Amino acid sequence: MKYQPINSALFIKNRKNFASAMKPNSLAIFNSNDIYPISADSTMPFEQHRDILYLSGVDQEESVLFLFPDCPNEAYREILFVRETNEHIAIWEGEKLTKEAAFKTSGIKTVFWLQDLEKVLFELSTYCDTFYINTNEHYRANVETETREDRFTKWLLAKYPAHSVAKSNPILQRLRSVKDQIEIDLIQHACNITEKGFRRILPFIKPGVWEYEIEAELLHEFVRNRSKGFAYTPIIASGNNANVLHYIENNQQCKAGDLILFDIAAEYANYKSDLSRTVPVSGKFTDRQKAVYNAVNRVKKEATKILAPGVLWKEYHVEVGNVMTSELLGLGLLDKADVQNEDKNWPAYKKYFMHGTSHHMGLDTHDYGLLHEPMKANMVFTVEPGIYIPDEGFGIRLEDDVVVQEKGEPFNLMGNIPIEAEEIEDLMN
Repeated sequence: MKYQPINSALFIKNRKNFASAMKPNSLAIFNSNDIYPISADSTMPFEQHRDILYLSGVDQEESVLFLFPDCPNEAYREILFVRETNEHIAIWEGEKLTKEAAFKTSGIKTVFWLQDLEKVLFELSTYCDTFYINTNEHYRANVETETREDRFTKWLLAKYPAHSVAKSNPILQRLRSVKDQIEIDLIQHACNITEKGFRRILPFIKPGVWEYEIEAELLHEFVRNRSKGFAYTPIIASGNNANVLHYIENNQQCKAGDLILFDIAAEYANYKSDLSRTVPVSGKFTDRQKAVYNAVNRVKKEATKILAPGVLWKEYHVEVGNVMTSELLGLGLLDKADVQNEDKNWPAYKKYFMHGTSHHMGLDTHDYGLLHEPMKANMVFTVEPGIYIPDEGFGIRLEDDVVVQEKGEPFNLMGNIPIEAEEIEDLMN
């Protein structure tokens, strides 16, 4: 891996927290992801399943984790299965985890080769009453591919039909949404790499540059700082492309007078950052562009102040909507009649700001978090308001990543990344 080793204390704590929420006499099982094929003998780069990574730190395919806190055999209360390595694998694929390295990474003392899994599972099945299976229940999940986890669950329930079944996901949603300080430090590191990339491109941008050239500059800076690259597919949207919320082609030439909306960020150690900025191709905003820019920035600042322990998701977005409505009135994009006659299910401001203001962030860009439960300290959120005006040929979004504090305003992990319009202009010139 490019990243520095993570302190195994994080994974030991995560397992302890998960085990404390399990039913008595139950066994939880977590699988790594597959390496997904493209065609012929080509594959996509491996991405570890975030749940087994969160609980063990193991960033390798064909790995399985067992958690059985009530097992009568104390040595089997935590078990890690990894693919047996040998000299041939080392030559062709590179070094894989040995049992000793797996222990050092995870803090799990009992490590077996994967070939022993069915034998060990049979023994544990005679002791446990319930299997915890790991289904994907994220509110944005829309997966058609059958995962390794899906296949294992299908096999497990057919093999052991008399056992009760429970779900790991509700436990993980709560645990993963509140970050340990080690996790916050890793996200901060990803944000710092993102800052380096953003500062690199500001003097590079000028009329005639292509969106993909900017993408290349960012990727260079991210990888040279131990990131795998982009935390998600980058958006580099000049001119009216900014009004396509998920514009990812990045294949247009940037023209004088236009704005470029960036939604770009680095990952580090599988933890994500998530940044949006909007800058002028010519290095200076027009008066109208700056007025809209500053309105978006004011909404972002006010929205950030609202994020606090106890706040409910729906209430937060209603308050942000009220702030945005006020700004749109000031810009002349809405009038009082628009607001008075609005559909409460789709308020007037949604014409220009149609997406949500925030989402949880961590191991996934849209991380785990139960939206019907109150916010808690040490949750990490994006704050990303935008105003999109196709008729005027530009859209503006500004986004930072913040940590909810027990008291006071959230801590901005991107507070060192330029955002004020005048600072952007100064750095570009």
